[in-house]
Amino acid sequence: MAPVLELKGITKRFPGVLANDHIDLTLQQGEIHALLGENGAGKTTLMNILYGLYQPDEGEIWVNGTKVQVRSPTDAIRAGVGMVHQHFMLVPVFTVTENVMLGEESTKAGGILDRETAAARIRAISQQYNLLVNPNSYVKDLPVGVQQRVEIIKLLYRNANILIFDEPTAVLTPQEADELFEIMRSLTRQGKSIIFITHKLREVLEVADRITVIRRGRVIGSVLPDQADQAKLAAMMVGREVHLELEKEESQPGELILKIEGLVVADDTRQVTVDGLSLEVRSGEILGVAGVQGNGQTELVEAVTGLRAAVSGKINLCGQDVLRASPREITELGTGHIPEDRQRDGLVLPFPITDNMVLNTYYLEPFAHGVVIDEKKVLETTVQKIQEFDIRTPGPLVPVGSLSGGNQQKVIVARELSRPIRLLVAAQPTRGLDVGSIEYIHSQILQRRDNGVAVLLVSTELDEILQLSDRIAVMYRGKIVAVVPAQEATKEYLGLLMAGIPPEQARQKITPGAGPQGPEASDPLPQGGF
Repeated sequence: MAPVLELKGITKRFPGVLANDHIDLTLQQGEIHALLGENGAGKTTLMNILYGLYQPDEGEIWVNGTKVQVRSPTDAIRAGVGMVHQHFMLVPVFTVTENVMLGEESTKAGGILDRETAAARIRAISQQYNLLVNPNSYVKDLPVGVQQRVEIIKLLYRNANILIFDEPTAVLTPQEADELFEIMRSLTRQGKSIIFITHKLREVLEVADRITVIRRGRVIGSVLPDQADQAKLAAMMVGREVHLELEKEESQPGELILKIEGLVVADDTRQVTVDGLSLEVRSGEILGVAGVQGNGQTELVEAVTGLRAAVSGKINLCGQDVLRASPREITELGTGHIPEDRQRDGLVLPFPITDNMVLNTYYLEPFAHGVVIDEKKVLETTVQKIQEFDIRTPGPLVPVGSLSGGNQQKVIVARELSRPIRLLVAAQPTRGLDVGSIEYIHSQILQRRDNGVAVLLVSTELDEILQLSDRIAVMYRGKIVAVVPAQEATKEYLGLLMAGIPPEQARQKITPGAGPQGPEASDPLPQGGF
C-alpha cells in the first residue's frame, strides 16, 4: 500500500545549523508514527516544514502519491494535513462552535453566521470519533482535556486526514492522557493517520505503531514498539546509554527554609489564583507541587521569587519575611530560580550567553571589581558551564535567543546551580529537554538536596514529580488539596487529585491499598477556588 505521506530528502539550514539533513519519512494510512529525538534534533523543524511554517532548502513532500507544494498552513490544510499544537489555539470567550468555525465561517441569508449547521456537524464528528464535546459550551469553562478535543475537532471539521500531535499530553492528567490515546486509536481505526511527537518514552511504547528516531538532524532508525524498550529508545536519541532510574538516597530534612501561610495571589486580571495556600519546605528535601497547568502554580512561584506581589499571607525565607521583597533581595538570601517561562523570566534573548550566565551575579566577586566587570572571568566561567551542562552552541558569545529552547533552559540551569543556594525553586525544570539532559539535571537537583538545599519543585510531569520528590503537594484551583509522602504516592491517585477529586473519593476509585493511607493525605478538599 502506498504511504499517505512521504517526506523525501528534506533538508533545512539555518545560520550555523543544519536542522534537517536529507530526512526521509513515511506515514501509512491508519498508522500512529511516533517521532522521537533529543532537543534540537530537528523534529519540530521537520513538522513546521510539513505544516507550511518553514520552507525546505531541499526535498519533496508527497501526499497520497502526489507531490505537493506546502507554502503555508492553508496549503497544508488543503492537502489534508492538520496540526494539534502543544499550546491550544482557542478563543476562551467563544463557544466550541465559534472556535471550530473560525476561518471557515458559513452563513445564512443576510450574512448571518450559520451556527446551527456547524454545531450539527460538530456533534456528528464528536460522536463518530468519540470526542464527546458540547458545541454550545464556552471554551473557558472546559477542562484542558476537553479543550484539546476541540482542537482535534477543528482539524476534522476541515477534513484533515493526516494529523500531527505535538507534545499532546504536556498539559493533561494521566487519565486525560489515556483518554487521548483512545481517541487517537479511534481516529486511526477510521482511516486517519497520525504523527505523534513526544519526549515521553513510555507513551511512545504504549500508543505508537512505529517509532522513528532523529538525532542531530538525521534519521537514526525506525523500530516497532515490541522491538524496543525505554532504554533502547533513549540510547538511540542521545547516542549513549542513559540511566532512566535515579539512584535516590532517603532524604534527611533539616531546618525550615521556606514557610508559606495563607498565601493569596491574583493574576494579571485580578482573579485570585492562589487561594489561602500554606506549605513548608525544609533543607535536604524536595517538595514536589503537582497539578494540571493553570491551577495557580505559576502565580505561586512568582510570589515566592518576588516576581509578583501577593494580595495577602506570609512568606518566610530563612527566617525573614519576604512577602514584599524584590527578586534581588530574595536571590541574595540564597534562592535559585529556574522559571517556567525561560524567555520571559529567565533570559535576555538579544544578550550573549556570557551575559546571561551572570545575570544575577555580575555585580559580585569574582565577576566584578567595584564597578568594573571582569569580562575575562565571565567568559572563562561561561565556557566551563557550556561544557559541564552540554549546552549546544557555536560559541559563548552568540545571542542566547539563537539557541534552541532546550539549550536556553540549560543556560538557566547552569547559572542557577553554579552558586551557593539554600532554596531552589524549580518550575518545569526539564521542559523541552531530551532524556540525556533530563538525566543530568535531575541528578544535579538531587545533589543539591543531598547537600542540604531545600527544593520546591513545580512540574506538570508526574514522572518527574514521582522520581524526585520526597513529599508531593497536589494543587487544584489555587489550593493544596493533599500532601502525600512520595513513597506512598501512585500516578493514578495523584491524577485523580489533580482533577479535583477529594482524597477520600480518589482512594475509593483506585485499587484498594494503592493510595496513600497516611494522615497527610486524608485532609478534606478545601472549598472555594476560582
